Amino acid sequence: KMSVTLNTTEGDIKIELYCEEVPLASENFLALCASGYYNNNLFSKNIKDFVAQTGDPTGTGEGGQSAWGKPFRDEFVSRLKHSKRGVVSMANEGQDTNGSQFFITYSKQSKFNNVYTVFGQVIHGFETLDAIEALAVSGKTDVVVDENNPIKILSVKI
Repeated sequence: KMSVTLNTTEGDIKIELYCEEVPLASENFLALCASGYYNNNLFSKNIKDFVAQTGDPTGTGEGGQSAWGKPFRDEFVSRLKHSKRGVVSMANEGQDTNGSQFFITYSKQSKFNNVYTVFGQVIHGFETLDAIEALAVSGKTDVVVDENNPIKILSVKI
């Protein structure tokens, strides 16, 4: 099994990847990790009981590209669901628009199934996920970045 560790400002999060089930999303993520693309990326969304989203080097939550420089297609696998805390999925702007942004769920999000491509699962670092969520706002507003205490991916280890 392939895994990567996100070294964040709040600690480490180790993610196991589903390389065989979702090869495009996994290859994209690994290529971006290996190139340093995610280093110093802000968590542009951090919404309690919902998700933490990152992967946009502009920090706005509106940028980023795939490893191929263009969007790639969704990969939905029936057994890979947004069924619990720590599911890792591609963020998108509609069907087949995956780029570099991804999110980690704080809770089950059934409405995301067959909308966002699940490509991993947090296997270590749930205490880090807890720490990041503790800095989140309540409610499902779209943003939350404390400019005085930004949450970032510092580096990634494959």
